[in-house]
Amino acid sequence: MRKIIVALSLFSSIIGFSQKDPVVLEVGNKKVTKSEFLQIYLKNNDDPKFDQKSMDDYVEIFTKFKLKVVEAEHEGYDTIPKLKRELEGYRKTLATPYLTDKTLQDDLVKQVYERLKTEVRASHILVKVAERATPEDTLKAYNRILAIKKRIEAGEDFEKVARSSDGSEDPSVAYNGGDLGYFTAFQMVYPFEEAAYRTPKGKISNIVKTRYGYHILKVTDVRPARGTIRTAHIMIALAKNASAEDIEAAKKKAYEIYTKAKNGEDFAKLAETFSDDTQSAAKGGELPPFGTGTTTRMIPVFENAAFGLKNNGDITEPIQTDFGFHIIKRLDWKPLGSFDELKKELQTKVSKDDRSKITQDSFIQKLKKEYKYKSYKAKNISWFYNNIDSSYFKNNYSYTGLTTDKPLFVLNKQAFTQKQFAEYIQKNTKYIRNGSFKDIIDQHYANWERQSILNYEQSRLDGKYPDFKLLMNEYHDGILLFEIMSDKVWNKASQDSTGLTAFFEKNKDKYVWGKRVDAFVYECISNDVANNVYGMISKNNAVSSKEIIDEVNKTSELNLKVKTNKYEIESTPFLKGHDFVKGLNKVYEYNGKYYVVFVNEILDPSAKELAECRGLVISDYQNYLETTWLSELKQKYPVKIHTEVLYNLK
Repeated sequence: MRKIIVALSLFSSIIGFSQKDPVVLEVGNKKVTKSEFLQIYLKNNDDPKFDQKSMDDYVEIFTKFKLKVVEAEHEGYDTIPKLKRELEGYRKTLATPYLTDKTLQDDLVKQVYERLKTEVRASHILVKVAERATPEDTLKAYNRILAIKKRIEAGEDFEKVARSSDGSEDPSVAYNGGDLGYFTAFQMVYPFEEAAYRTPKGKISNIVKTRYGYHILKVTDVRPARGTIRTAHIMIALAKNASAEDIEAAKKKAYEIYTKAKNGEDFAKLAETFSDDTQSAAKGGELPPFGTGTTTRMIPVFENAAFGLKNNGDITEPIQTDFGFHIIKRLDWKPLGSFDELKKELQTKVSKDDRSKITQDSFIQKLKKEYKYKSYKAKNISWFYNNIDSSYFKNNYSYTGLTTDKPLFVLNKQAFTQKQFAEYIQKNTKYIRNGSFKDIIDQHYANWERQSILNYEQSRLDGKYPDFKLLMNEYHDGILLFEIMSDKVWNKASQDSTGLTAFFEKNKDKYVWGKRVDAFVYECISNDVANNVYGMISKNNAVSSKEIIDEVNKTSELNLKVKTNKYEIESTPFLKGHDFVKGLNKVYEYNGKYYVVFVNEILDPSAKELAECRGLVISDYQNYLETTWLSELKQKYPVKIHTEVLYNLK
């Protein structure tokens, strides 16, 4: 009777759950529940709509997606080792927020926000220590930084000590005397930041250990945060060993560009045209935001000039740095936002820097309490202390002599044993190389125990957190989709030369050149320059483009640019709409520039060769392959849409 009651109770629970999370879509034998469908729909739509047409449109896209995933599973893509490893990597990343002490993390987020309200200026002295230094080397470095600290506390000047031959080992000390400028939270490694914010102005910090070694800090100033600024710049580069003549030429060019910008020419276009910082030039000169709350720091002279601009759109006169001359434009400035505005961003940043280890350590302690952790290390670790020798350093660690498999700790009634620990050491010998044999074993044990506890909790996340399970399903499907699309569509289209050629021949009428010109195009900065170029060519058709450039750009490198190619007139913006004749054509203006076009040959519309339009043909062939494949999948896997659920989603 009791079994019947339990069975009925379980059946009721299943029925209740299915009613709460009904099926929206069935593809083959795979069912998509309301919660899964909604999560993906809301994630992919910034402005979700739930009318019938919107639902029909989206479910059609989603069905195509699911058909491909079901086929990938049917073909065993989810068993491919490479894809399993990739999914496991994502799982570890996605699990991170679930493996932290959220209460402590909230406290650290609040602390960060308070720190972002101020900027600290500090100098430091560094004594380097390798991350895996021997205890002897570590002690030697500590004693040296301690001796330096005592010298400064006894009255020696911080900067002089930093610059001295037995002072700081930070290479930048040669030009900054140890002065790191102003910084705020996230702009230094966490232990260094912690020391800087806890040391009063004018005082020397306690000794700080980071991954670089031992530091002492002197806090020289504290000021209110200046906010976050977005800027664009135009840079005229200078070599480190630039001559006075080179510097003067670069300065002259920078001021020419500055004058153009002040006279209203588009800053982004000037950056694209003239800036030697190619990475930012491609974005109109725009740089990553810097200042409060960012991890980006600029050299002080650049930063001060940027923050000196009072209004959006203001530009600086050229300023000189070690990299050359810069003209800086202020695009936007924001003061520190409210805590609520920044909370999510700060949580993400805290989870990714060294603070995360603090929250994770606390979380592990809570797990130990929740799962009734019991340690047997003291009782069962001795075999490892007694059975390690120099073969360890040759990556030949062996535990064949281990005949027992006793527990080293127990968590939630699950034993973590000697052989599991031995396997861990064998796989990780390269990571710990310094210390006595006992120290090496103890370091491995601490890492193994920590990792084992976190892995255990990670294995339980799907059952504890439905949102995590849905997210993992989403990544699982995404990985399979990418791989099967690569095989069936993307790579096939580019690698199947026979199929591609056949597709091209069948659809050749689609790939046709419009009317083209084989021409030299002279892009001029002004109408006067264009008329000058026109006059030079009209007097002598044989004059070379180099001769014209040399003559016209004598007064300014900005006057003229020349390009030559076979151009399709209607698809080339600066040629579109013009009726060109063979030879020299009249001056015309486009988008603030003036053009002189010398046509060598007019090319009538003609069929393209495959080599001339290969990229477009591959794209069209991919679409054809995908459409054909989806038709086959729809025949293979029946699709059922539960409209009564779909049309009642909210």
